[in-house]
Amino acid sequence: MRPAVPSPRSSPDAPPASADAVLALRYASELGWAAAGRAPLTLLTGVAFDVLELPAEAGRAVLRRGVRTGPVLLAGARMGLLVAAGGADELPGLLDWLEWGPLVPDLTAVGVGGRVAAPPLPGAPGDSPGAAAWLRPPEPRRAPGPALPALAGFGSSGGEAPDLVRLVDAAATECHRVRLSRARSGAPTRDSADQPLAFS
Repeated sequence: MRPAVPSPRSSPDAPPASADAVLALRYASELGWAAAGRAPLTLLTGVAFDVLELPAEAGRAVLRRGVRTGPVLLAGARMGLLVAAGGADELPGLLDWLEWGPLVPDLTAVGVGGRVAAPPLPGAPGDSPGAAAWLRPPEPRRAPGPALPALAGFGSSGGEAPDLVRLVDAAATECHRVRLSRARSGAPTRDSADQPLAFS
């Protein structure tokens, strides 16, 4: 009988796993989310979730409104609202249906094939200032799909608009308010030269 050989993880000579590798493993084991890359680690979108991105100022206003959201991340001056996979594809049609059309260029979506910053999960060691952070972290050991705003049930009886419709409407409203405020103060806005302003 051959003696047992210790695995690389248990070997005292094995180098310690990097913080990104440990975080990627936690995302996979606790949430079932795929992460990739190193410094910075990113989460792959379009599988377990999509992300609505908007200016942090507008995002904070959405959170104050009390609209139901899933996990929320902050990366620099942009906020990411996690929605059910497929939500990114629905965004342009929803904006048209809600009569926002091209008025909110700062509200974008990341879906299939995209990536977003992977903030440290609760309980992880602190990171460098300015890095991505969870404002509303995901809940471990919970299937992400049902907990995320989705378009499911649209047109069904009951009269309640789906969470994704409410979230997109609130996000578009706050993006537009921020854009109008910046235009009044003379601050530059994203695509400000190409997009119309609606004063309603």
